[in-house]
Amino acid sequence: MQLSSLLQRFNEPETLKMAKLGRELRAKGVDVIDLSLGEPDFDTPQHIKDAAVKAIADNWSHYTPVAGFMDLREAICTKLKRDNNLDYKPENIIASTGAKQSLANTILALVDEGEEVIIPTPYWVTYSELVKIAKGKVVEVHTSLESGFKITPAQLEAAITPNTKAFLFSSPCNPSGAVYSKAELEALAVVFRKYPNIYIISDEIYEYINFVGKHESIAQFADLKDRVVIINGLSKGFAMTGWRLGYIAANAEVAKATEKLQGQFTSATCSITQKAAVVALTTDLKPSREMTEEFGRRRVKTMELVKSIPGIKCFEPEGAFYIFPDVSYYYGKSDGETTVQNSGDFAMYLLNTAHVSSVMGDAFGEPNCVRFSFANSMPNIEKAWKRISDALAKLK
Repeated sequence: MQLSSLLQRFNEPETLKMAKLGRELRAKGVDVIDLSLGEPDFDTPQHIKDAAVKAIADNWSHYTPVAGFMDLREAICTKLKRDNNLDYKPENIIASTGAKQSLANTILALVDEGEEVIIPTPYWVTYSELVKIAKGKVVEVHTSLESGFKITPAQLEAAITPNTKAFLFSSPCNPSGAVYSKAELEALAVVFRKYPNIYIISDEIYEYINFVGKHESIAQFADLKDRVVIINGLSKGFAMTGWRLGYIAANAEVAKATEKLQGQFTSATCSITQKAAVVALTTDLKPSREMTEEFGRRRVKTMELVKSIPGIKCFEPEGAFYIFPDVSYYYGKSDGETTVQNSGDFAMYLLNTAHVSSVMGDAFGEPNCVRFSFANSMPNIEKAWKRISDALAKLK
């Protein structure tokens, strides 16, 4: 029996792979500190949980419209106006089973075989694989630590060809923590205005976890808005990873296309989650702000600890909850038993020697880097980086 060739087009997410390896070590009794997964270590705020309990009691337990309940789509429109000054109608909104499905729906709805999608590195591991599933061509544009891991207008224009279908990026960025300012987005918009057939897929899932100021969306530029697809959701900003609710905001044609796809894949997301999401999106954001403040404190501590380790170069993240240091100083070094040749070796060395899990940079398009999360408690962060420092000191 032979499985579909589709499975050969893409790879398992390294983020999930490293988490799995960490769990296997933990099951053997090893004290592994997880700095690999992108998940807030906070519980969902109580008022959102209460809304879910009420939805169960009120018997919101049946199938919902594929695009989501109307009150949810209206709540998303309210949020977009309140937080981003963007005007959308419910017909522009499709709710899905997480932002990952929203991305998959969007890419499958837009990209045909052979069409190119420009993705600045570093990027979230799933971006490139979804393009491959759609039989599109990934066009990586390499940014650098020195440039703040942001693409320049000149780089963007140089990457555009007659086959370019879309540009896909995140701000705040997973894994680098880069956040694009309004001026930086405006500079990219100048380029996009020359190429009216290119869609812009803007992943804004880390919107609320921003350490440098107001979130800026590229959809704010009115002449580009119709070809921007905003990807967002509740996982990061509301500590609702397991609830599985993401959404897009797009022109009506794209929205209907993704709804058609979703109707065959999953239909709607969980009815109870949708009712809880209405409350999350339209009520007090204080818990989200407090969570971001704590991430900010952990960012300061993490940077302090990283800077004390020789050879590591690290950009200070402006958003999200990761650092993405250049660790290539350690390539070619050995502790006498293990030689580190690349970011995969580096991550595995730390897992097996320091018992700290991370994610290799190759998965994000940057082979000199490794991603570490600071979505863990302050004591665990301090203990993890002490272990990392001790393990790296053995490499000569």
